[in-house]
Amino acid sequence: MALRHKLTGVLLAATTMFGAASAMAGEITFWSWRQEDKAAYAEYIKDFNKKHPDVTVKFEAFEPTQYQTILSTALAAGKGPDVIQVRAYGNLETVAKPGYLLALDESNVPELKGFPASALKAETMRSDNKLYAVPFASQTMLVLYNKDIFAKHNISEPETWDEMVEASKKLKAAGVTPFGNGTATAWQNETIVSALLSSLLGKQFEADILSGKATFEDPRFVSALGKMNDLAKEYFPPSFIGIDYASAQQLFIAGRAAMFAGGSFEAANFLRQNPALKIGVFAPPPAKKGDDKLVGVYYDGGYAINAKSEKQADALKFLRFLATKEFGDKFANGLSNISPIPGVAFTDPILAEVADLNKSSIPYLFLVHFRYQEPSGSVLIQAGVQKLLAGKATPAEIGTEVTKGIATYFEPFKK
Repeated sequence: MALRHKLTGVLLAATTMFGAASAMAGEITFWSWRQEDKAAYAEYIKDFNKKHPDVTVKFEAFEPTQYQTILSTALAAGKGPDVIQVRAYGNLETVAKPGYLLALDESNVPELKGFPASALKAETMRSDNKLYAVPFASQTMLVLYNKDIFAKHNISEPETWDEMVEASKKLKAAGVTPFGNGTATAWQNETIVSALLSSLLGKQFEADILSGKATFEDPRFVSALGKMNDLAKEYFPPSFIGIDYASAQQLFIAGRAAMFAGGSFEAANFLRQNPALKIGVFAPPPAKKGDDKLVGVYYDGGYAINAKSEKQADALKFLRFLATKEFGDKFANGLSNISPIPGVAFTDPILAEVADLNKSSIPYLFLVHFRYQEPSGSVLIQAGVQKLLAGKATPAEIGTEVTKGIATYFEPFKK
């Protein structure tokens, strides 16, 4: 009850704040869940004001776990901010479908020209095929490794799955934990599937899944899950199923683990906590040398405009700035994110390497394609992998469970 009252208070404060802010001439409000980026956005807004001194931008960031509820409540009341940082895919649709967002295209945001099709698709609602946000970043699922540990033990980036297993065996024999990952935090179970198995699954697997030629009972998926299960039980930390996300991160940050299967977003956080780390990245290795090395990629979200904003002209000025190369260069290298804005140069060497790996990729499968309806693919695979790694289900049983869950709404599986 106390939590409900607290959340209600936050919602009332948020909507009241908008009402007060919108009454101020020349000021637009901009909401986000990225509290840690507040200082960076203050600098970006200064850059914007050099060209548009007549528009004041008020940046407000909320607790990430409460953001979607706060935003939806404000928008439903006909209020909310002028410019909105929104999620992608299914989470975008929760605020786009009710008509809360202004549709975008090159007529009102010319800077959209040249954006990757996959980035625009992530911010497009399926039912009307309209774009509702300017994409701001992609994330890449891969393997991060400690370059000093690899050098000390004379280990190179593995070219095949077997080479990665051999490297893990060598590290373990030397008293080094090969992978720092733990799986007590549910969403990490989905992460490791993409970060470790994208190359084993291959591009054709995604195409076959979407067409209905294959389901998650397919031998390619079942076999890959089996390999991941064997790797985790032998080369993840002892009692890894009880290790949460924060504790797993610390194993890598402290140099106690040589590798971490996760997202490109991990690198900046790792380096903030341990600037002495020398981090390398590689795509999950394929079964055979010469096969495609594929990373998993998804888009984090975008910048949208409130369809009921009374200051859409000023909001569009700011949104167009958020789609420029000038902004993209600072955003990417300042916040260590891969910007989809055409022509952005990555001065950070890790970002540059990730951008290069992205040239050979597949989507972060369950998020990109199956997080629109319930039971979501993400929930199904997260629960399934937890059962698999705990020894409570086989890879084949997980494939069947995931397929049955998605088949309740995915037409190609119903056939």
